[in-house]
Amino acid sequence: MSEENVQLLKKVGLKVTEPRLTILELMQNTREQIQHFSAEDIYKLLLEKQSEIGLATVYRVLNQFEEVGILTRHNFDSNKAVYELNFNHEHDHIICMDCGKVFEFKDPDMERRQREISQQHGMELANHSLYLYGKCSNIQTCDEKDKS
Repeated sequence: MSEENVQLLKKVGLKVTEPRLTILELMQNTREQIQHFSAEDIYKLLLEKQSEIGLATVYRVLNQFEEVGILTRHNFDSNKAVYELNFNHEHDHIICMDCGKVFEFKDPDMERRQREISQQHGMELANHSLYLYGKCSNIQTCDEKDKS
């Protein structure tokens, strides 16, 4: 159990519980392999670790984490929600419409333009999400995704 995560949960006003700590640490420890987690992804990983945490608890914890800003929820190309840890780094997403693969990218010029456009409309930009949709230029990339 990470003391840092205990303090994070306390800071955002959540009671420190085993399911919350387990799910948070699981997402942190696997974020190199998986950046966008569905509730089912997390549940499967928990099952692999012989955890007793149920799917309903996973959904509840993810919703709580989203409410307090630990996670960001996305609905990229379907009604299926996926979550990513919120580290306040600005990035956007491009999604393949064939295989569903999600690529994250950063573009300082795009970030600047989004702030400028907001100001032109008299808005102070608090948050944003930009999703670009396309098709993988390398069909092998889609084929590899379909096999997983």
